[in-house]
Amino acid sequence: MIELLVLDVDGCLTDGSITYTQNGDEIKTFSVKDGLAIATWIKMGKKVAIITGRNSSIVTRRAKELKISYIYQGIEDKKTKLEAILEDAHLSYENVAAIGDDLNDYHMLKNSKLSFTPKNGVKHIQELVDIILTKEGGDGAVREMIEIILEKEGLTQRFLNQWV
Repeated sequence: MIELLVLDVDGCLTDGSITYTQNGDEIKTFSVKDGLAIATWIKMGKKVAIITGRNSSIVTRRAKELKISYIYQGIEDKKTKLEAILEDAHLSYENVAAIGDDLNDYHMLKNSKLSFTPKNGVKHIQELVDIILTKEGGDGAVREMIEIILEKEGLTQRFLNQWV
């Protein structure tokens, strides 16, 4: 049973663009559809982790809004960080579904029970993962991932019952 979702940010929760204003502020855009699915997953008693290679106060803000349990930024070795999360949460890789889009996600994805990449994930990641999504990063890819997991595990009605 999948208990933990592990999410990359740039290219998965966002479209991978990084925009800087003239004042040096960073701008990222997140999908509200992804956000609602993540928040509902958490309401079901499941866990979510963000492990990203960059640092951004915007990501911290979004994670807090969604009540994400684990947020780690500036991480080069995502697999080692994931192993620390698994130990803390008393879970194993058998309980993990992860999404990533580029080479720094490789080992994290390779070891997860279920691995996903957005439609626009790089070639080597597409060749590795279990599922290539039909949505691109930042355009509902995480929502699609969650819906696939719910269907596979017979949890769709439980998910819907959080709202209806």
